[in-house]
Amino acid sequence: MPKPYPLSAEMTAFVAKTLSFSSPSDDIAEQRRAYARMCEAFTPARAPDLDVKDFTLAGVPVRSYRPQRLSLEHPAPCVMYVHGGGWVVGDLDSHDFLTAGLAADLNAVVIAVDYRLAPEHPFPAGFGDCLSVWHALQVSALRLDIDPRRIAIAGDSAGASLAAAVCLALRDGGERQPVGQALIYPELGGSHDLPSRREYADAPLLSADELAFYHRLYMTDDEESAYARPLNAADFHDLPPAFIAVAQFDPLRDDGICYERALREAGVRTEFNLGLGLVHGSLRAIGQAPEADALYHRLTSALLGFIRKPL
Repeated sequence: MPKPYPLSAEMTAFVAKTLSFSSPSDDIAEQRRAYARMCEAFTPARAPDLDVKDFTLAGVPVRSYRPQRLSLEHPAPCVMYVHGGGWVVGDLDSHDFLTAGLAADLNAVVIAVDYRLAPEHPFPAGFGDCLSVWHALQVSALRLDIDPRRIAIAGDSAGASLAAAVCLALRDGGERQPVGQALIYPELGGSHDLPSRREYADAPLLSADELAFYHRLYMTDDEESAYARPLNAADFHDLPPAFIAVAQFDPLRDDGICYERALREAGVRTEFNLGLGLVHGSLRAIGQAPEADALYHRLTSALLGFIRKPL
């Protein structure tokens, strides 16, 4: 029997609504359908002044959100967003609630990435897709009317792992990196004996067993590459400034704590949010729970700090 967690009434209601869409089936296609139904239930109408287009970059499906009030005199700042979902579920629609909201609230272009999913495409397929999109944004910046020097990267959960891996790969290759990285309740390949894995093994919306299930599908050979498990990196120097937010009641909590510490000790500028009262996936409770609203405010403030800073 899962232990009770001291969640607010609003967060408790959010968890209950989310779980109401769960499927008992182990079939991946059915899990994706159930996840899509849940996501749709939490997706509000977009702001009316957004131009939204689906297309491909480097052969990878993406969705662009461009606010109509952006200045026509200068290329726009941009956020490349990588969705969560355990590398197994999720797509351009699953995180539309967030990517559309960020574009409107940041007054910036947001490019959402529809990378290939496991188990059909285990590591390094999704990582390779995200890295390819980054390179394509640099090459196509003029055509897309974005500033290649003001692109941040962001992601949640497994998407945060991919975002962090892109930064590591660009650093290792001596290439231009994002102006900042925002990692929300990230999965970073932390050790199985981290305290949060045990303390929150049965946490709502992501248990330790579910985490292990996603790992098996994504990293079929227990891949130890830092691009699969960013905490395995041998060097954390010279990476972009980072905003890292964890959820208090989440087996992944300590992944973010360890990564923030590793970056800070390597001299990387960091901002950290402990996510008090939050569970994994809490951003979907924006507008329904004040603690989720507080996380979103911190996220948008951090991203603005990255993309609006003087060049």
